[in-house]
Amino acid sequence: MATLLQFTVGNYRSFHKQRTFSMVPNSIQDNPKECIVAEGRYKYLTTAAVYGANSSGKSNLVLALASMKKVVLTSVKLNDKELLYYDPFLLAADTGIQPTYFEIVYLNEDEERVRYGFEYTMERIEKEWLFVCKKNKEERPYFFRDEEGIGLDETLFKEGIGLEEKTNDNRLFISLTAQLGGKISKGVLDFFSSGYNVISGLTSHGYAGLTEFQFRNKEEAAEEALQFFKDLQLGFIDIETSVSDISVPENMPDKYKEMFKGKKGIDVFSLHHVYDNEGHVVGKQRFRFDNCESQGTMKLFELAGPLFDSLRKGKLLVVDELDAKMHPLISQHIIKLFNSKKSNPHHAQLLFTTHDTNLLSSHLLRRDQIWFTEKDKTEATDLYSLMHIVLPDGTKPRGDGNLERNYIKGRYGAVPYLRAFE
Repeated sequence: MATLLQFTVGNYRSFHKQRTFSMVPNSIQDNPKECIVAEGRYKYLTTAAVYGANSSGKSNLVLALASMKKVVLTSVKLNDKELLYYDPFLLAADTGIQPTYFEIVYLNEDEERVRYGFEYTMERIEKEWLFVCKKNKEERPYFFRDEEGIGLDETLFKEGIGLEEKTNDNRLFISLTAQLGGKISKGVLDFFSSGYNVISGLTSHGYAGLTEFQFRNKEEAAEEALQFFKDLQLGFIDIETSVSDISVPENMPDKYKEMFKGKKGIDVFSLHHVYDNEGHVVGKQRFRFDNCESQGTMKLFELAGPLFDSLRKGKLLVVDELDAKMHPLISQHIIKLFNSKKSNPHHAQLLFTTHDTNLLSSHLLRRDQIWFTEKDKTEATDLYSLMHIVLPDGTKPRGDGNLERNYIKGRYGAVPYLRAFE
């Protein structure tokens, strides 16, 4: 179990200057209050939504979380001089090669506040740092890396002693110390490997396989997913699986055929009732899931694996365009799963992007759970919360105001500007 508190990104895709997203609640009396969790001295939200026009940078916030995860987890595999995954903001003419900035703040299983981040270009790690705040104590630096080298607290971060000079320019110090058995650094890498899942059009590959695996092995998460499908009345009554050889096209090159030789795949089937003329159930019919079910149902199936994995293990789930191919009431149902202490006893978190303005009037989101992305005149993404907005009369948006209507009217920004036809 790990909990996201803050994430900061800079010089990444449409993000030019550093922008910070937060799951820390404000001191407001908005409902629902059930979505706030208190862990010792810390409080955090279980859900948050990001709104914005198309191409405003919503998806890039999701991709930034996925990219930080990718850089951390692949660092251990890099050889010297190998290039890093680098995708900077490219619309500033006079900045030259500037590093991308990632920093994440989270609570670990011991309820310690961990702040880890780094700056990097395509060729090297420019800076890297790890700060930890233990219970009822101040934040302490465990190590800090810059152009002069790596400095560490030999009392707090003993596992890094002697490894400073052995760290390649293109490799994260945290990955080297973890590879060599460091307990603290391994805990940081565990957060990235298993602390959160990201689902978007570019980063969701394999998550359908997680759902298939859960159903094939009859895990408890699969039972919860099936009940979820039944609650949504998607039409089928059960899901079955079978294992078969992976089919390889004849025209596939031999070197790729060899890769799949002897490999097995999971086939998924949905079971539907068969009815007589009077509407009575008289049997069952099985269909291949991917041939029979709608695109929306297949998206729900793909989502179900990481969704219930997150709920059962107290993880963060990040979903780009939660409402795509999905009825608004289903989106609301998913948010309620994370907001409720009954269905979310391990305090999992859900961060999602959406265009569904119905959620703004559904009383499922507090003002500090609503975020916006908007591009400025230089096409750089700004990221801000509803709590950051000051209206023309100097006041802030009211919690009991009509948030949906005011957003559509453009009072909060982050909406498309359409040129009228003449």
